[in-house]
Amino acid sequence: MTAPLSAVKAAEAEPVAVVGIGADGWDGLPAASRRVLRAADVLIGGPRQLDLLPAADCSGERVPWPSPLRPAVPGLIGAHAREGRRIAVLASGDPLFYGIGRTLAELLGPGRLDVRPHPSSVSYACARLGWPLEATETVSLVARPLDALTAALHDGRRLLVLGEGPESPARVAGLLRERGWRDTRIRVLEQLGGPGERMLDGSAADWPYARVDALHVLALDCVRDPDTVRLGAVPGLPDDAYDHDGQLTKRYVRAATLAALAPAPGELLWDVGGGSGSIGIEWMRAHRSCRAVAVEKSPERAARITRNAAALGVPALRVVTGPAPASLDGLPVPDAVFIGGGLTAPGLLDACWDALPAGGRLVANTVTLESEALLADHYRRRGGELVRLAVAAAVPVGGFTGWRQAMPVTQWSVTKGSPAP
Repeated sequence: MTAPLSAVKAAEAEPVAVVGIGADGWDGLPAASRRVLRAADVLIGGPRQLDLLPAADCSGERVPWPSPLRPAVPGLIGAHAREGRRIAVLASGDPLFYGIGRTLAELLGPGRLDVRPHPSSVSYACARLGWPLEATETVSLVARPLDALTAALHDGRRLLVLGEGPESPARVAGLLRERGWRDTRIRVLEQLGGPGERMLDGSAADWPYARVDALHVLALDCVRDPDTVRLGAVPGLPDDAYDHDGQLTKRYVRAATLAALAPAPGELLWDVGGGSGSIGIEWMRAHRSCRAVAVEKSPERAARITRNAAALGVPALRVVTGPAPASLDGLPVPDAVFIGGGLTAPGLLDACWDALPAGGRLVANTVTLESEALLADHYRRRGGELVRLAVAAAVPVGGFTGWRQAMPVTQWSVTKGSPAP
């Protein structure tokens, strides 16, 4: 993250005004926002936003955002602020809803912004559709992979999608067809709140519009195809949701493992010995802000993890190809570590333990006696919980039914700082 603007002292500089503006332009602004823009010496925004301001009312110098935007913000804002000029930044709708307001708040620090919000495109869309705003999930595809939409797809769910560019609805329709959501209704709401407002309606199966207006929101009424695997919102997805070669933490053990790891918003997991990536993937599906790094020594399996992550809606999962513990060097500090393979590699358990901060969690699973003895030793020295997970499935036995026992899994889970037994 770029450092805050230390060169500009808050006590000496005017707050930077951030004014939300909609497709209705100057006519849709409240009087307070108009006063701020009239008084500004410098008006910064995208070309489309700047063109909405009448020259007769807004005489300040007009400065379009450069590209790339974020690296240029400190110098651009800092230069004008040092000169004592009043700065107004234009934003689409609500500046702090997927807008420039967040970037400015991170870079300028608290107390340096005077935010004047306008109704967001999501508020307008819900108003047009009659959808309760608090019950409607929003997914942004602006500067994000299209596959990120997949994790939000649930049968009967209503979604609003912030698209990126005129071809975004066609790309979303293609993804829905590919992932088994062909009957999903798609509505595109263009130029919301402006004189050119329009709604396009169709389904993913036969979406007819290759391009739409760049200023749009997509509304999805999600309908899953009958033969599409149902993916729930909690850990323990069906095993056949994954492409794998047998190196997969099976469903019921996976659910118990995620419960022990206890993901929380914003936390980072190391999934060491990633296999098919199931633990890291379901960690990230727990909350959109959860992050994970999968470490896998096999290039073939590492590629499979990447494919599984995209198919299950968490394309941001980072995959590191190489052996552990050597490949752990330089990774960001984890909140939790899962070791699903390679426990007997010299120094691996100690390296993972040392990487954890106080309060960090470590969970390790094994099915071999040698690794089990290693976990028992660490349990004796470091505490935590040592459990054996045994799962049996009903299978045909002649004309009857019996139990087939899966290999039992020994699991050690511990929080750094917990007392030894």
